[in-house]
Amino acid sequence: MKPKIISTSFGSITVKGKTFEYDVLIRMGGQIEKRRKKLSKKVYGTSHKISLAEAKYVYEKGAEKIIIGTGQTGYVELSKKARKFFEEKDLKAKLLSTPKAIKLWNKSKGKAIAMFHVTC
Repeated sequence: MKPKIISTSFGSITVKGKTFEYDVLIRMGGQIEKRRKKLSKKVYGTSHKISLAEAKYVYEKGAEKIIIGTGQTGYVELSKKARKFFEEKDLKAKLLSTPKAIKLWNKSKGKAIAMFHVTC
């Protein structure tokens, strides 16, 4: 079941009543994981550009869309390779500032995964 996101502020996100002070990934089954941003940082020197390695880690077979919270002011972006990978997997990627992405996540239907950057 898709967990409801209660709120976000700079540096945190509250999901199902639990506050996380790091970026999170929400799987199709509702599991919440810490984002593995080192996969992108190793390639680009920053976690603000999602690498192919991180895109592959995030991807789940059967997912129809991924909602990406790009930070409080929207700095995170997909690399060209990550975007192409999602397109090849027929996974629709929607990137919005984290507050807007949360609203979309909470009302979205279907098989979705999400990743939320909680700073910037």
